Amino acid sequence: MDTDSRPRTLLLAKKAELEEQMADLETLPGDRGEISFGKRVGEGTAMAVDRLSQVGVHDQLQLTMVDVERALAKLDESTYGVCDACGKPIGEGRLEALPWATLCVEDAGKRRFAG
Repeated sequence: MDTDSRPRTLLLAKKAELEEQMADLETLPGDRGEISFGKRVGEGTAMAVDRLSQVGVHDQLQLTMVDVERALAKLDESTYGVCDACGKPIGEGRLEALPWATLCVEDAGKRRFAG
């Protein structure tokens, strides 16, 4: 729907930001010496918990990247701003807040709570 270059510029900037964040998370932690995972919470346990949370963040970044790439494809297909699920227009406010939105609010809510 929106044929100007603003959405593409925003999407490409978001894609670059996501790539940078994912690269940072994919960098292996430096050598921290011997780590003990005993019964007590220690440095090793804290590092393991931290790493698990980083994996969760990375997974969320990947999901956002899929949406960004789909939104870019929709620009190329001239279907940007149209919901992938129902075919209705995605609200301008939603696209303003999330330029990579590919679903209207109603269908996005269904996807979020369907799993």
